[in-house]
Formats: sequence, C-alpha cells, structure tokens
Amino acid sequence: MIRSTATSAALAALVVASAALTSTSPALAQEASPASKRPDFTGMWTNESLTGLTRTKGLPLKVSAEEAIAIAKKVPIAGLTDFVDHPVSPTEAAAPEKGGEDFGTRGYNAFWVTPGENLAKVKGEYRTSYIVEPADGQLPFINEAEATKTMKASEERYVTGAYPYAGPEETELSERCLIGFGGTGGPGMMSVLYNNTYQFVQTDDYLMILVEMAHDARIIPIFASAELARHSHKPDVIKPWLGDSVAWWEGGTLVVESINIRPEQGVSGSFPLSPSGKVTERLTQASEKEIFYEFSVDDPTLYSTTWKAELSFNATPKRLFEYACHEGNYGLPGMLAGVRLAERKAKASK
Repeated sequence: MIRSTATSAALAALVVASAALTSTSPALAQEASPASKRPDFTGMWTNESLTGLTRTKGLPLKVSAEEAIAIAKKVPIAGLTDFVDHPVSPTEAAAPEKGGEDFGTRGYNAFWVTPGENLAKVKGEYRTSYIVEPADGQLPFINEAEATKTMKASEERYVTGAYPYAGPEETELSERCLIGFGGTGGPGMMSVLYNNTYQFVQTDDYLMILVEMAHDARIIPIFASAELARHSHKPDVIKPWLGDSVAWWEGGTLVVESINIRPEQGVSGSFPLSPSGKVTERLTQASEKEIFYEFSVDDPTLYSTTWKAELSFNATPKRLFEYACHEGNYGLPGMLAGVRLAERKAKASK
C-alpha cells in the first residue's frame, strides 16, 4: 500500500480545526505573557545547512563568511567527499561493491541531495557546529563507545548492506516509514540530506510543526505556565514517536519540553538518548525571516553534563513536497524472502 498524504494546506487546516475543537483547552496561553511579546511562527521554514551537530577539532565555533565557504567545500556529504561529483552508475558492473563502506550511500546521486550550500548562519554568524556547550563542540559522553554502540552498528548495516534480515524490525525506522532519519523531526530538529522544509502552524493553544521528511507532525500543546505544562505530560507508559512534548511562553520565547522519547529514535538520529533523557527546545523570533532555535539535552545516564545546541530556521518560499513513503512496497518482502531462500539453500547443502 502506498502511503500518500494530504496537501500541506489541508493538513494545516485540519490541525487548526482539531485544536479549536478539543474538549479542554490546554493553555489559556495569554496569561503567560502579554500578546504583544508573543511572535507568530506560522509559515514555511528551513534549517538547511552543511553544519553538523559536533565540531571538527581545532575549528572555532564562529568563522567569517570567507572561511565558511572554504569549510563548506570540504564538508563530506553522507560521509563521502566526492559525493557531488560521483556519476550515476550506468550498469550493474559500475555499482559499488556489496558490503563495501559506501554501498548504501552510493545508491544516491547528487540530484536528490539538498543538504545546503553553506554552513549554518545563526543571528548573522557562521557556525561550525550546532553544539555551543560544551565549548569544544563535542558530545560529553560518559562512555562514548557504549552509548553509540547501537547507532554505529545500525550505520554500518545501512552503508554496507550487510543485514541478516531476520525480520522487518531490523531495518531503520525511516525505512519502515515510521519517522524521518537523522533527527529531522526532533526533539532536537536537525537538518539532513534532503527535505529540510518545515511548516509551522500556531494557534493560542498549540504549535504544529509539519516536517517534510516523512510528514512527521508534532502537535505541541501550549500551557499557561511551566508548572501546568509539566503537570500535563502523559503517563510514563505512553512513549510517542518524537516524544511527549508540552510548551509554555517565557516572554517572547516558546519553551518546549519533551520527555519519554523512544530510545530507538536515537539509533537513526543525530545523538543517542536514554529512556530518562529530556530535551528542552526554545524558539525565539530573531527577525522577520529567522527563528532562533536552541535545544538542550539533559540525560545523566549517557552524558556527564547537560549540553546545548543552537541553529536557525529561516523563512523560505518553498512549499512542502509530498513524501509518499512506500511502506508496504516490494522491497522489504523481497529482501526477507531472499535471505530465507539463502538459508534454506545453505541448510539443504548440509
């Protein structure tokens, strides 16, 4: 079955209507701060950039426009330094070797990839990492090898194609069309290889963020205070994709707190989280065309200290492309059937 979506405009209208018809308004958000201090984030935005979460050692956080261009030219795309120049393979003979470290990424060509053309520009400054705290731009792992073990195994399976294909759950969440890859939907909304457009729809009581990648929709209730918002988190047994998010205003800044984020999100995301991890996002209107976006991660199970990242959402004339994720196509049954056949042949040969 092909999963297609309604147009972004229709979905936005549906979300606004749903928010208006909820039996109990979550917010009375106007009590949190004067209306004159609260921006309206409604519109189309993008966080597209070549900046990564962490920083290359030796680089400063902020660089000049000239330095940014020079650095951007050397940034690997999908881990490949020659990605843009890599030609489409005209024959199977020219295809990458199965099991090679570039097997998965060579399946793309430059036509489909739009990660951005320069480093992230945040409040007029070019940044070499999203992480601003700690000052070295690195994730403050307690035990990096242990924390990233599952992520690295998943990445290796993807880039090499070396899956045992024991069952459908072994494939990535994005391959099964559950959520987008790379942390694009958040919390901690990150730019990825493509589909970096977002639609924000804001009412007094809700902020809806529709993510182009897989059409993930975050519908975040806005409450009158941090205390009321935190009291309104769902029971711990409920662990939705993209986390249990609640929000409140602090002056002109919308604060979003997310807990009970499913750990398997981090496997194909930008950073790991434990079941007890908490992500706090802050959105502030820096200008008419820029939302200053911060998020901090508090997870003492994996990190020695709370860490913080900053980036920007910039206004864009782009509209959302349909992301018709092909859940239920022939690919996954074919792969699983092929491995089962190989297993039967191996058994018969014995």
